[in-house]
Amino acid sequence: MTVDVGSIIWRPITNRADTLLTDNSRAPRGSKEFPSISGIRLRRRRPGGSSYERHEYPEGVKLTIALALVCPLAGICEIHTLTLHEAIDTALRQSPDVLAARLEQQKAQAAIRVAHDPFVPKVYGGSGAAWVSGYPATIEGQPPSIFEAQTSMSLFNRPQSWELERVRENARGAAINTQSKSDDVIFRIADLYLDASRLARTAESARREVDALNTAVTAVRARVAEGRELPVESRRAELDQARARQRADSLMADEDYAEASLAVVLGFPADDRVRPSQAENGTMGALADGAPATPEEAVDLAVKNSKQLRLLESQLQAANFQLREQKAQRLPQADLIAQYNLLSKYNYTQVFTKFQRNNGELGVAFRIPLLLGTAPSGAEQEAESDQARLRVQVNATRNQIALEARKAFDDVRRGEDARRVARLDLDVAREELSVVLAQSDEGRATARQVDQARFTEQEKWIAYYQAEHAVERARLALLHQTGTLTAALR
Repeated sequence: MTVDVGSIIWRPITNRADTLLTDNSRAPRGSKEFPSISGIRLRRRRPGGSSYERHEYPEGVKLTIALALVCPLAGICEIHTLTLHEAIDTALRQSPDVLAARLEQQKAQAAIRVAHDPFVPKVYGGSGAAWVSGYPATIEGQPPSIFEAQTSMSLFNRPQSWELERVRENARGAAINTQSKSDDVIFRIADLYLDASRLARTAESARREVDALNTAVTAVRARVAEGRELPVESRRAELDQARARQRADSLMADEDYAEASLAVVLGFPADDRVRPSQAENGTMGALADGAPATPEEAVDLAVKNSKQLRLLESQLQAANFQLREQKAQRLPQADLIAQYNLLSKYNYTQVFTKFQRNNGELGVAFRIPLLLGTAPSGAEQEAESDQARLRVQVNATRNQIALEARKAFDDVRRGEDARRVARLDLDVAREELSVVLAQSDEGRATARQVDQARFTEQEKWIAYYQAEHAVERARLALLHQTGTLTAALR
């Protein structure tokens, strides 16, 4: 079987003469080998013919081709190409953090039913039939009977009522925590998506830089061989080439890690990769419209929309209900009770002068606390301490949120200034390249100067991409801090 990927011919490795070759194998007669790619040589077929030509691929392209061949062969890599909105929707469906928060919310909702149980009537039925010798004594508080039924429920129980309110407030806090987890996951997805997009763009620029330096090294070596330049120039060109290759390899490794991290956060296996869609250009730049215009607006939005602050306030309210629950232990309680017994005649006719087979009772049982001990007062002090602690946390959190919102706003402004400077630097480098190219056409600039100008331009492009990424990331953090990121993305 042969698979044609572009102009690359690949066959499964069944013997030493396959098209995908190891370092020690030999190519079929009439073909030429490519340089080794981590122990792999590639041959390229001329279009429309059966002969092969030698082709030197850039280092980054070599690694890409190798991964494209090895991953499907091993069956462990699956590449998902998603837009930012698709990535967010996927994360909200299957992100482990979001799913765990939703399960905690369901658990809190179930706790409400447990706390409400004393106020719901419960009916129990059974039989208390027994052989009696002498006086018919009660068994577990019930007389011997053919059939019996009991029911009970709380009518007035203030401690349990406040317990129910506390559990309901905890469920509300769980819902707030779920929203907070969703916002955090959306922010993390957008941040990783932005990183992956930036690394892909920067890695592509680095690969172009390596290609340009490969050509420059070949030209410098030729000029050194002709005696037109000193050997040190060849060494300097090779140094620039090695640095560029090292940076390109590092960027490609970072890009792979960012795609793997994005896959894990989205709930895919760690061996999968999630790549940003090429059609997703300008999405992050559109978020600038949703950013606050002033630091004061940023602070107001951050305090108003903070899930962390709302969660602390919910916990404070729950502590207040707990305090009321402990104070209510001193109040009386009333329960509704009802009972029915179907009695057997032979158990009672020898003892009682009058027998009635069907018996029932309905009433209210009152309990008045007289001596409670030390537990309620100790629990009351604990609840008061929790209240005081939560009030301190609420104030400290509000101040911290305001501080971080101002810092996030300033980071955006500083990033925009740095991007503006990087753009000016890039424009200067491009103009200098144009001047050097014009001088080269007139014979007033050497090839070495042209290569250096191209290298400088690529460096400025990379610096500009990094500055632009810093602005987008700062704006993303500002929207997350103010609680408007989800609305802006949707």
